[in-house]
Amino acid sequence: MMYLQTDDQTIEDLRLFAKRDQTGIYDIYNNTFTRGGESLLQQLFKAPLAEREAITRRAAIIAAFAGMQTQFPFKGSTLDSVEKYMTHGGAAGNDASQKISLSEKEVGNGVAAVLDLMHVMKGFLLKGDVSKIPHLDDERSALLTVLDSAELAPVFNERPGNKLSYAAVTAFDVLIRVRERDKIMAALQFVYQMDVFISVAGIANQRKFVFPVPNSKGDSLLKLEGVYHPELKEAVANDFGMNSQSNVVFLTGANMAGKSTFLRAISTAMYIAHMGFPVAAKKMEFPVMDGIYTTINLPDNLGIGASHFYAEVLRVKKVATELSTGKSLFIIFDELFRGTNVKDANEGTIAVTLGFAGRTNSLFIISSHIVEAGEVLKQKENIAFHFLPTRMNGHVPEYTYRLEEGVSEDRHGMIIIRNEGILDTLKNGKKD
Repeated sequence: MMYLQTDDQTIEDLRLFAKRDQTGIYDIYNNTFTRGGESLLQQLFKAPLAEREAITRRAAIIAAFAGMQTQFPFKGSTLDSVEKYMTHGGAAGNDASQKISLSEKEVGNGVAAVLDLMHVMKGFLLKGDVSKIPHLDDERSALLTVLDSAELAPVFNERPGNKLSYAAVTAFDVLIRVRERDKIMAALQFVYQMDVFISVAGIANQRKFVFPVPNSKGDSLLKLEGVYHPELKEAVANDFGMNSQSNVVFLTGANMAGKSTFLRAISTAMYIAHMGFPVAAKKMEFPVMDGIYTTINLPDNLGIGASHFYAEVLRVKKVATELSTGKSLFIIFDELFRGTNVKDANEGTIAVTLGFAGRTNSLFIISSHIVEAGEVLKQKENIAFHFLPTRMNGHVPEYTYRLEEGVSEDRHGMIIIRNEGILDTLKNGKKD
């Protein structure tokens, strides 16, 4: 299995996971019923796919559950008991100190929960919605073979809910936690997988997310309709596209016009699409990439005594090194070289953007306040230009957050400074 390359900076930029009092993209998709499902979902978020077939398969499974509006068939209380029981049983037959960590009652409850789970699972595999999804046929058949094994016959010979004798509980405990532990754990892992798929399918229905269509690696067509950032309650949706003839986008716009949010919306959609998950858009078609790297909120690297500008230089160097290996990458730089003077930033932005334009197997979005760079970059045919406009309502700037073609000419910084009364405060002091 091939996985999408990324790094901690990108994960931080996209705010994939909660931090302090800030929720993450993960939280939007996490509607799991089990601790194991929650853990598996985290793993999937950290390892997006980089193979078209694998992405297509996962998306098809989740879409099928969404179409059938499948409900998770297992009781949360049953799974809680099973997880507690199996977690404390890793060495039950070899280390008595492990076994005594559960009371006699807890062992009895655990055995009863496993019996109940196995019976419900077999019914789900034979007649549930999972039996209607061809992409899961191999896994379903393999698990049915495990459940039909002679070793687990006692489990299915016992009717769930029956009161078990002490001797029966002891016998089942040895069977479940020692002799056939691997089989039970394999079944539990399948439950976790279904938990993730069914819960994400529910989110797709609830939020009306769309399942993206992946193109072959090397096909640079990216097409988004109605894309928006999923964390925003009243987000403005935009259409956006890129291809090999315009694989670089130069994005401009005034402060607060929405550039960073737009970049997060696009890069989040690309990242989530590589997971095979539904995204916040009306329609999406995307090329499978080798990696995604964003630079939206780059901190100073004080640990090595690096200024913000030098941190930017090191970031560009890292991306250039990855590109030099021939990988197809999706790259975003928000306000490239903001940490230096305007002249150097202008020259650096032009030079780096032109360098990116030569890598036609990758896609780049570069945002900048330096609109003057746009005049030079227009000489390159495969660089497209978009901006987020500002409309003036008298002396008050208003933002549409709707993407337009061209280069912004908006310069409203001084208007905002004057509107806030900063100059009057500096001149006359604060008024009561």
